[in-house]
Amino acid sequence: MNQNEMFRFLSVGLPEDIARRKAWGDLEGAIRLIDRELRRQDLPEALRNCMTVEREIMCRIPEDYPLTRADALAEIRQHIPDFTEKEFDERVDAGKIGWVYLNGEMHFFNRFFSSMCKAEPAFAQRAGVMMHGVESVTREEGEGRLDRVARLMRQNGSMTNRIRIRASVRVKDECFLPGMFVRAHLPIPAACEQQSDIRIEKIFPETGRVAPEDAAQRTVCWEETMTENHPFVVEYSYLHTATYHDLSDVRADSVQPTFDTEEIAPHVVFTPFIHSLVDKLTKGTDNPLEKARRFYDFITLQMRYNFMPSYFILEDIAQSCARSYTGDCGVFALLFLTLCRCAGIPAQWQSGLTAEPDFIGGHDWVRFYIAPYGWLFADPSYGTAAVRAQNEERRRFYFGNLDAYRMVANREFQAPFTVPKQYWRMDPYDNQLGEIETDKRGLRSYEFERSKEILLCEEQEEAIG
Repeated sequence: MNQNEMFRFLSVGLPEDIARRKAWGDLEGAIRLIDRELRRQDLPEALRNCMTVEREIMCRIPEDYPLTRADALAEIRQHIPDFTEKEFDERVDAGKIGWVYLNGEMHFFNRFFSSMCKAEPAFAQRAGVMMHGVESVTREEGEGRLDRVARLMRQNGSMTNRIRIRASVRVKDECFLPGMFVRAHLPIPAACEQQSDIRIEKIFPETGRVAPEDAAQRTVCWEETMTENHPFVVEYSYLHTATYHDLSDVRADSVQPTFDTEEIAPHVVFTPFIHSLVDKLTKGTDNPLEKARRFYDFITLQMRYNFMPSYFILEDIAQSCARSYTGDCGVFALLFLTLCRCAGIPAQWQSGLTAEPDFIGGHDWVRFYIAPYGWLFADPSYGTAAVRAQNEERRRFYFGNLDAYRMVANREFQAPFTVPKQYWRMDPYDNQLGEIETDKRGLRSYEFERSKEILLCEEQEEAIG
């Protein structure tokens, strides 16, 4: 079995003695016991797959949680010298600073500081840190860029951008060996209702294999035995059209289609808790659109945005989000998708990039199907950002609609590439920035460089106003 397919068995769970060691942070001891179990010939295949994945997760956990308490305090005090230990502990207790046990000692998330700056504007201001967010403002009388987009979409019915992007991946020089085999993947635009006129403008090296436009997770893939180190580069352009959906008239049919309502183990699973949450949130309504709106409101109005560790090491993502009330764009999207599917509302994953004129970054969101409207969109992450900006109109816009600053590369969660990776993916569920593997193993994030650059983001004439 391909290693990445083993993640479907993650919910099998670990034997209790191994789980206790993992919880305490005795990862070395847990791995030792897993290795002993994996030598058994009679080990059930599902448990073998689960333990194989858990072993790799444990190998990676310390990378995301390298900071001791002293390290974490020192990082904050570089920006806020009078930050107290009491303030630190209050944020830990409130779940605003992520941590795990490593050998019985608390170790903290490597991006905790930037996460607090992102989630708490007052903290960022105190630290003197400017964070890019969806609250970016145009020069047009202070109107927010996304507020302007929403206004124009309401006026004109849609907005279209011509977007051109250059992306690359490259093995770091210190990790490169002449004669090494490399298989590299970079995401590229997939055919979907928002995207048209997709053009692959440049590929280097020219031997790259371009996946079909309808690929579930579309990439260009290179396979090369390299004598000298060099980047793998793709440049592409496309039209991205966002159509406005007016949902003020709630006219959804109570009878819904049944496609895209199944579970996707291990993260989109209809547990008793998820069922009970759906029942609670939808009490008193049979209207599918109102149900979906309540799921969106639950996430955007009650949850807190945090940067997350590598999705590779996350377990039970949707249910964990519902328990902790924290997440990032992908975690929120996956919870919304899970709640919709559990309620019988078709929902699909979409992800790729946010591609604004002055910013580009990885992003995830969802589309969901409501008859007779058809496919609608939800971006809970942008919704929570609107809450932070105290912009209720924008929050409401991102239920049903998206802006036109997107690149869709992935139309399914946890789907293989057209040219499959043979070894562990850096992200086994999604692909926003690319992957590299050798003939022996998949490279980790610190072993290769990724870059992305927005070359053009130009509104088409019908959107100007």
